Amino acid sequence: MLTIADDAVVDPSVRLLHRDGDRDIAIGARTRIYRGTEILGPVDIGDDVFVNRDAYIRPGVRLGDRVNLGPFVRLITDTHEIGGHDKRAGAVRHDPIVVGAGTWIGAAATVVAGVTIGAGCIVAAGAVVTSDVPDDTLVGGVPATRIRRLR
Repeated sequence: MLTIADDAVVDPSVRLLHRDGDRDIAIGARTRIYRGTEILGPVDIGDDVFVNRDAYIRPGVRLGDRVNLGPFVRLITDTHEIGGHDKRAGAVRHDPIVVGAGTWIGAAATVVAGVTIGAGCIVAAGAVVTSDVPDDTLVGGVPATRIRRLR
């Protein structure tokens, strides 16, 4: 099922890929999603969220209230079991990504499967987040590391 709050603004070019029952997408109040974004449910987007152009959001993502995503952000829950010698990319699975309220993820950052980013964080542009980030922390780099604690 697709649920979009009455006052949310979703550009007509946004691809919302959902199926009733197993790929639900919920978009909260006053949320804005700009052009070129693709969302494959299930995904839950809170209130007052801003998604800049060309974001890529995969199944199992949960964005808290007041989250901001820069352009070209990728939230990739897809991963694989480790297969045998002949094909290392085994069975596909989607490990959830959770982004806490008030967090800002900068342009072209990537967050990989299974990561939780706490509330009030900043992820620097171009970072690749491969492990959990505590509340009120600034991270950056490849892989992303703690730069400093935020007040």
